[in-house]
Amino acid sequence: MRPDPKPFNVPQTAQQTVNGGAGENAQQAPTDLTEANRQMTGEQEIRDYIRLDREEGHTRLLVSLLTVGAVIEVAVFLVTLFASRKIVEPVEDAYEKQKLFIANASHELKTPLAIIQANMEALDVNAENIKWKNNIENEIDHANKLVLNLLQLARMDAGSNDGKKTEDVDLGLEIKKRIEMFSPKFDGKISMQKQNNLDSYSLPKQDALQILDILLDNATKYGDKKISIVLDGKGFEVANDGTIVSADDAEKIFDRFYQSDKTSDGSGLGLAIAKALCLRNGWQISCQPDGKKTKLRVDF
Repeated sequence: MRPDPKPFNVPQTAQQTVNGGAGENAQQAPTDLTEANRQMTGEQEIRDYIRLDREEGHTRLLVSLLTVGAVIEVAVFLVTLFASRKIVEPVEDAYEKQKLFIANASHELKTPLAIIQANMEALDVNAENIKWKNNIENEIDHANKLVLNLLQLARMDAGSNDGKKTEDVDLGLEIKKRIEMFSPKFDGKISMQKQNNLDSYSLPKQDALQILDILLDNATKYGDKKISIVLDGKGFEVANDGTIVSADDAEKIFDRFYQSDKTSDGSGLGLAIAKALCLRNGWQISCQPDGKKTKLRVDF
């Protein structure tokens, strides 16, 4: 019989080494993982801090820029306001002096013109020299009209409210009266067309009739063969053929002393007064040339 083999004995030192190594690795692995987590958390906190700091920096920068911009805007506005007032002051002063001069000069001219006109009417002139007397009287009438226009403009510039009393006015009847008045001054035909059934308009009569007179006087001066007046529910218009206002002059003709026809004997104040009267009452006045005739319209 063969003898039983002897069992193989593992050395105790080797066994302890194997068991001890496994235990150390088991303990070291959790420790390394915790340290890694701590490092990642720290890095994330640093990144969050940097991000928040950048956002706060951007906010502070934006607020600073807005504040500086607002301060600069206010400073520029104040400086501009101060400078503009200093620049405008001489212009305002000159304008006030000009208005005062026009008013005073007009008042001073009224008396001598009235005396000259009275003396001319009293003169006994023979038939040979009557034309010279007529020329002088015509120029005196023109000067008187100019003085009255200047006085009215001065009163309106001063804020006078004369003529703003509202009353019922039969404009159709008043236009017919004006046609009879102006027809002898015009070689052509003056006609009226009424496009509504209104018998009266509630408005300042003095201002409305003065505007109507100005427009008719202007039409007879520049018209050729036909003047038409149209009355409707919104206002009235006066149209004439003959001298046609260009589109470029349509707004300028309402400026003081402006004349589209430099050869005319007008003063350039009539339409300026008409516009001032319209502005005072909140009305609209416009020029509407169409190449064949010139329309001046007033809307109440």
